[in-house]
Amino acid sequence: MSADETKKQPPLLGLLWLHEVPLLAIMVYGLVFQTSSSLRGSPWTVAWFGAAILAGVVMVALRCPDEWRVLPNKAFFFTLAAAWVAMFTFLGNSTFGYINTNSIFAWVFDMYTAPDSEAEYALLMPFVVLALFWWKRQELVAKPVGLWSPGIWLIGAGLCAHLVGYVIQEPRASFAGFFIGLYGLTGLAWGKNWLKASFFPFFLLAFCVPLVGMDWLTLRMRLLVAWIVAGIAHLGLAPELVRDGTQLMDANRTYSYEVAAACSGIRSLTALFALTTIYGFTCFKSPWSRVAMILSAFPLAILGNILRLCFTIMVAELGGQGAGKAVETYAGFITFGVAIVCVYYLGRWLERFEPKPPEPAQP
Repeated sequence: MSADETKKQPPLLGLLWLHEVPLLAIMVYGLVFQTSSSLRGSPWTVAWFGAAILAGVVMVALRCPDEWRVLPNKAFFFTLAAAWVAMFTFLGNSTFGYINTNSIFAWVFDMYTAPDSEAEYALLMPFVVLALFWWKRQELVAKPVGLWSPGIWLIGAGLCAHLVGYVIQEPRASFAGFFIGLYGLTGLAWGKNWLKASFFPFFLLAFCVPLVGMDWLTLRMRLLVAWIVAGIAHLGLAPELVRDGTQLMDANRTYSYEVAAACSGIRSLTALFALTTIYGFTCFKSPWSRVAMILSAFPLAILGNILRLCFTIMVAELGGQGAGKAVETYAGFITFGVAIVCVYYLGRWLERFEPKPPEPAQP
């Protein structure tokens, strides 16, 4: 397909080319139908999800014909990348207590699809990264790209992280080493200009590494939410409300409002952190604006959960425990709805401090 043809309107609803339909079908099948916890443990789920990511790579390449044409060393990179993936497939995991596999991808996929997993969001991150590569396609090849030997140091760093993780049986270190080495492979094949332009998309892959050691922080956030909500309730919303740790109960301790970890812990914080990170890097240029947007995830997670619990308590006080329980179960959207609105207005406010582009010179 020529570059001129790609600039025409796609035939299917103005969005898809005919050759992209099977690629999209593989992506949807691998992401939607093969990530169910009921299929957990099947080796085909990992294979299908890998096929979905590969289909996404092919679709991005087909959507960027001009940039793909000028990109050098494609065979060199994809050959090394295939060898890198093979190493982590057959020699990636040294822990066999939870899942008997040598593949780091099977291990981490099992973490994603566990019934009580806090990392389901990671299944979407590879596709978000591919979309950002498409969005930055012109910037990626705007400066000269080519072989760059210092990229081998990043590959070595990734290999060292994997070896350490393999020896101490910490798969998260090995998985982080996989991404570091893959980033280094792109630098080896396409140079330091490519590394600079692609840093942000690759940075988002950090969200694919299952978190560990965050319980201390999220527990403090839950305690803070419970303390603030109890203080608000005592002002008149529910004067007899009793707080016990992260639980809020009525005076007779017959009904409680739990500041649950799923709503206000790692899952809520990580989802908002990913959202504010994407927003910060795509919409702002100044470092301090990006940092302010990214760090806003912490207070926004707290604010959203405070409003959710206050609304739940108000409904329970007016309509009874049944109504409160229904709101507590199904009103999780309040947390993210409030956060998204706040992110939007915070972004509009931060735009005032962004450097304005230079005006074009007058003829």
